[in-house]
Amino acid sequence: MYGLVLAGGKSTRMGSDKGLITYHDVPQQEYLYQLLEQLCDTVFLSVREEQESTVDKAYRTIVDRNEYRGPFNGILSAYTSHPDVAWLVLACDLPLLDLESIKQLVEQRDPNASATSFATNQTKLPEPLITIWEPEGLQKAITHLETSESSCPRKFLLNTDTKLVFPEHDEVLYNANSLSEYEFAKSKIALNHGE
Repeated sequence: MYGLVLAGGKSTRMGSDKGLITYHDVPQQEYLYQLLEQLCDTVFLSVREEQESTVDKAYRTIVDRNEYRGPFNGILSAYTSHPDVAWLVLACDLPLLDLESIKQLVEQRDPNASATSFATNQTKLPEPLITIWEPEGLQKAITHLETSESSCPRKFLLNTDTKLVFPEHDEVLYNANSLSEYEFAKSKIALNHGE
């Protein structure tokens, strides 16, 4: 199983690169990369071509191939590079995600499903950017993208054999896309660390 941190988004709502925002003393994309290193055989940052030269050489990268729209771009670029492995995919805007939560996803993985996905207890909807994608599932996703109008990974997961995993606390799946959400996440982290 390989790890992939999706860091190639444009971060337009946040106003600055979400992967470079610091919540835990290092840029968020590096923090998540280091968490995945503890659970995966190999880890990569998924980046746009113009980002590649700015990434510290200590981190492996996979450059988006720009064959698909949205998050599938990074996920399927990784799959094309290494088609025989499962991919544990994380978006870079998950400031409250911790090692224990990711371990829970790995421990409850069903390799016979297309994917094993976190879902909040509240919505019961798969979170495609906190998901272990099996190789067969990604092959199905390519077929889906060729025949469907939608490039939404969640819609794909809802219409395939996805195993859902529910975290103990929904807030670990919180994603920060704006300045106010960043401030909220920072306050939660400070609270959790007793600061």
